[in-house]
Amino acid sequence: MKILNFKISNKETLNKSIIFNWALWIPMVLFVVTQSLAQSSKKVSWSQAQHQNQEWYGSDEAVRIAENVLLYQNNNGGWLKNIDMANELDDKERSKLKKEKSKKIGTTIDNNATHTQMRYLAKVYQETGQEEFKEGFLKGLNYLLEAQYENGGWAQYYPERKGYYEHITFNDHAMIGVMSILKDISDEVSPYEFVEASYKKRIDLALEKGVEVILKMQIKVDGELTAWCAQHNRHDLRPAKARAYELPSISGGESVGVVGFLMSLDDPSPEVQKAIESAVAWFEKVKIEGIKVVKKEDKTLERGYDRIVVEDAENSQPLWARFYEIDTNRPMFVGRNGIVKYNLSEIEHERRVGYSYLGNYAEKLLEKDYPQWKAKLDM
Repeated sequence: MKILNFKISNKETLNKSIIFNWALWIPMVLFVVTQSLAQSSKKVSWSQAQHQNQEWYGSDEAVRIAENVLLYQNNNGGWLKNIDMANELDDKERSKLKKEKSKKIGTTIDNNATHTQMRYLAKVYQETGQEEFKEGFLKGLNYLLEAQYENGGWAQYYPERKGYYEHITFNDHAMIGVMSILKDISDEVSPYEFVEASYKKRIDLALEKGVEVILKMQIKVDGELTAWCAQHNRHDLRPAKARAYELPSISGGESVGVVGFLMSLDDPSPEVQKAIESAVAWFEKVKIEGIKVVKKEDKTLERGYDRIVVEDAENSQPLWARFYEIDTNRPMFVGRNGIVKYNLSEIEHERRVGYSYLGNYAEKLLEKDYPQWKAKLDM
């Protein structure tokens, strides 16, 4: 600042310089403060609320959403799925939610429910210190621990729902989402340092059993380990059918999350290392090259477009099928009639555009995550 070049004895000049400089700085400071306050009070969606900077979780808007999260939490500690927790609620809606808390039906880990709400409450508690958010988190933690099957798996719903909902479920990040937050708590990763040591033994046992059943469920073909199905039978652990278009198969999608979790384990056992190496080898074996899935505009169709597979050896990236036939590794495309087809074009339009059958699911795993894990393991 130019003020430093003036002699202190020149009081009049010094005072004018101070006034001049404050005249410049005050509007700038006010602008920064105003922008910061506006940002902290800005309305965000539930999805956006998961990915804010740390300081934001102490804002009025973050607390408002956290209070909503507690209202949506059932008495058994879990949450329902597919709810925008950031919605502004009126008194009538709040009263209704309070009355419905005793209902247990529908609490789930499907579609990232429960563990996502827990992660949010932990962030807000870290910034605010409000005990109600800690209590809500711990209720959720107890729910997850109680929901685990004796054999180590987690189903979509707890209390249990009959039908395919009983299967041990990797689909939509269900079981891996639960195990990931339990591992973060066990490792005392921020913001979970507040969880009392009394929980550690239960959490570590749950993780141990979870890893054990994951290893047991890895699909073996002709004596070789491959990957996992999107869901497995809770009793015999075999690949299982869910919805009509989700048949027993090897999953090129959900298996990525399973491998990612196994690679996150400290000091992996020889069995865990073998499971990872086998799955990575399988991903390399079944990757599909030279094609890509494109969106083709077609106004005659209900959604105005179609999804088609085209050959493109130069501009395509490796793809993996969501479902592979267990004995042949052929990509499977299954519509709502449950009949296996081997081309995307052969199933109904509604499923072609309404479900993900092909994607670059394992690209990051093979190109980045696995090499980093391997290098760390070999150190």
